[in-house]
Amino acid sequence: MDLSTGTLPPPGAAPKALTGEVFSALINLSGRRRFTSQRIVLYALLASQGQEEGAATAREALALFRGAHKSLLSEADGLPGVFCPELREAYFGKMDGDRQIVAFADLGERTLNAIARGSAQAAELLEELVRITTPTLGILNQITGIYEEQAKQNARLVRKQLRGVITDIETINRQARMVAFNARIVAARAGAAGKEFSVVAGVLSSISGEIDEMVAAALAAAG
Repeated sequence: MDLSTGTLPPPGAAPKALTGEVFSALINLSGRRRFTSQRIVLYALLASQGQEEGAATAREALALFRGAHKSLLSEADGLPGVFCPELREAYFGKMDGDRQIVAFADLGERTLNAIARGSAQAAELLEELVRITTPTLGILNQITGIYEEQAKQNARLVRKQLRGVITDIETINRQARMVAFNARIVAARAGAAGKEFSVVAGVLSSISGEIDEMVAAALAAAG
């Protein structure tokens, strides 16, 4: 099963800008893979001991596991697929994460099928499934860590960009204050004829005050 087709950005391509909401979804999906991988093994063991509900629960966990993996690798439904070099390396590089994750899921399915048939191979398959659980979980943990680190980097970048925007706003605001100040001077010199300048000065002063409040709130949010 090749989930990578059409999902990878070209090598060296600029990383995509992702929202905090998207990062939350990615981290949740990655966490779901970790959680369901353990449920697959636990309930396969219970199914091997004759507990009927164990097999059904294990298959449900397997479906969730595969669904989460596909969603993480596919650029669809608002998710970016494999969006950075770190994930590319984890899934398709030295870690070989995609192949091992898919192999774990396939072995889980074969094990459950063998248990359901009462096959003599069931015990051997189950033993192998248990054996690869720990290394598979290690891979899943490392990949989840990559998603979390990318989320932190993104948050830092957003804060930096916000501060840049705020700096530009403050520059414009200082210019508006200067215009308001000059308008007051012109209004004072022009007397009755300068009423319009006085109105402009008042409006600009009011706008500048509102901008100051917005900038303060944005800075507080940026942290």
